[in-house]
Amino acid sequence: QVQLVESGGGLVQAGGSLRLSCAASGRTFSSYGMGWFRQAPGKERELVSAISWSGGSTYYADSVKGRFTISRDNAKNTVYLQMNSLKPEDTAVYYCARRRIQMGGIRTTLDEYDYWGQGTQVTVSS
Repeated sequence: QVQLVESGGGLVQAGGSLRLSCAASGRTFSSYGMGWFRQAPGKERELVSAISWSGGSTYYADSVKGRFTISRDNAKNTVYLQMNSLKPEDTAVYYCARRRIQMGGIRTTLDEYDYWGQGTQVTVSS
């Protein structure tokens, strides 16, 4: 059973930064792509960023391009999301998730991910 544990959320003023971490259990972390999703109150969960199993490919939603950076450290079984220039509209619960298929390409839909963390709250005040 795979467990994903997010950390690093919190309250920050607009223009500030946060770094989210997602620690994964299991020995096959390096074989799976990972994604960061977010869900704001009353809205659907959406993909913010994704990274391939090797780290060689990344994806960013248009709303976060140039502000967020995804990375991974396979030796630590951890994926990160560096969030800079935060805006109030970035306020949401952020979830990390693991791609359903080993060594598959980046996918942007929720059904392509099978394991999810419990989420970490990010609140950006204006």
